[in-house]
Amino acid sequence: MSPSRNPAFDVIVIGSGIGGLVTATQLAAKGAQVLVLERYLIPGGSAGYFQRQGYQFDVGASMIFGFGDKGTTNLLTRALEAVNLKQETITDPVQIHYHLPHNLDLKVERIYNKFLQNLIAYFPHEATGIRRFYDECWKVFNYLNSIDLLSLEEPRYLLRTFLRHPLACLGLAKYLPQNVGDVARRYIKDPELLKFIDIECYCWSVVTAEKTPMINAGMVFSDRHYGGVNYPKGGVGQIAQKLVVGLEKYGGIIEYKSRVIKIITEQGKAVGVKLANGKIYYGKRIVSNATRWDTFEKLLPVDQMPSNEKKWQQTYQKSPSFLSLHIGVEAGVLPDSTECHHIILEDWQQMTTPAGTLFLSIPTLLDPELAPQGYHIIHVFTPDWIDNWQGISATEYEAKKEAAAAQIIHRLEKIFPGLDAGLDYLEIGTPRTHQRFLGRVDGTYGPIPRRKLWGLLNMPFNRTAIPGLYCVGDSTFPGQGLNAVAFSGFACAHRIAVDLGFK
Repeated sequence: MSPSRNPAFDVIVIGSGIGGLVTATQLAAKGAQVLVLERYLIPGGSAGYFQRQGYQFDVGASMIFGFGDKGTTNLLTRALEAVNLKQETITDPVQIHYHLPHNLDLKVERIYNKFLQNLIAYFPHEATGIRRFYDECWKVFNYLNSIDLLSLEEPRYLLRTFLRHPLACLGLAKYLPQNVGDVARRYIKDPELLKFIDIECYCWSVVTAEKTPMINAGMVFSDRHYGGVNYPKGGVGQIAQKLVVGLEKYGGIIEYKSRVIKIITEQGKAVGVKLANGKIYYGKRIVSNATRWDTFEKLLPVDQMPSNEKKWQQTYQKSPSFLSLHIGVEAGVLPDSTECHHIILEDWQQMTTPAGTLFLSIPTLLDPELAPQGYHIIHVFTPDWIDNWQGISATEYEAKKEAAAAQIIHRLEKIFPGLDAGLDYLEIGTPRTHQRFLGRVDGTYGPIPRRKLWGLLNMPFNRTAIPGLYCVGDSTFPGQGLNAVAFSGFACAHRIAVDLGFK
């Protein structure tokens, strides 16, 4: 009997990003034999961490949703609870402090009405429209928050959910094809306020309101006032670390430095994986936490790509990657009133251009233990394309990094005078860095629409056209963000559990 017909594992997961780990832990908790293969030294992907000279830096963003203690949208809390674990978190009273053109200096307070008051103070003539737009976002969120968020590919779950929550299901069906821009323009006319709605979307979807699904915005714009933004004590990397503890507690296995180079198929079905070292593992189901480009162009023969994947690539494109600065700075540089998260933009026309919008996190304002005493971490990043960093010598590459960092620090000095003089540590990452360490083609953040689409209707679910192969993570419904990829993990695990007969 060949190994493929007698697989050692029920499920093999390629990659230990949050989507892959949630899939793995959910299935392990149900009794499945699960193997996770991670190419790097630690789990988490862009939710990982690294340490330098006494600093512990988050690889990606540190604005974390999904750690609330009520409702059903607190997916990170629920993912840990499934394996009997908890994560201590620190509440952030302000989601974002915006520094925008025309002196629009605005804080998104955790308390909903305080945020509305802040925004209406700048646009008093749009008071009614502001309330109506954000209240409509709450409608979407309340629908989501009333049902268990599992696989939309599982008919019995859909029927059961509809029978229990018919109004919520009908409400979500109404919003599924809608985008934020269309909804916002029903209530708001002021062009600068509409630009603000654009950057409210862009700061997490990397596209403007016209291309951002209303369901995603309903989740983000409301959950920041419901479950809130909560930073995991010990850093974002704690999420993946604890999920690994839970995976192993329930009999799952994770292997590091295990780079998958091929998904093995037999008679058109995915049956196993091959590693760079030649080792082969077989499983009843294979889950790719890689991007869809990496999955169908590198792990599988590109000339055999299913037609629906070709169509998806015609509809979606790779988003930009990021240029990142991980900074250690003297604590005295930051005023006492400084918030943790900032968005900086001086010109609306530059919002979506490389280095146009700066995203800034200072996690040590919430958890000082991540830095040496008397210092803070500043992580600043801005969208950038890998093409801007290709075809140059090593010397040119380093010089370009230094020049880009100097420009960003100059911009930050306008908000934090003395930043340059107070620098203690600086590490610069480019899209090439993201591609190398995260194993993501071009270092991309994930898929973005090539054109305006019907909301989330074109976003694929977990099953693929290849039997036995599933995808999870930001290339699947509902898209980017830790809470969103956790959703995809819950959905993927649910679909696989049904397919394999686990309860």
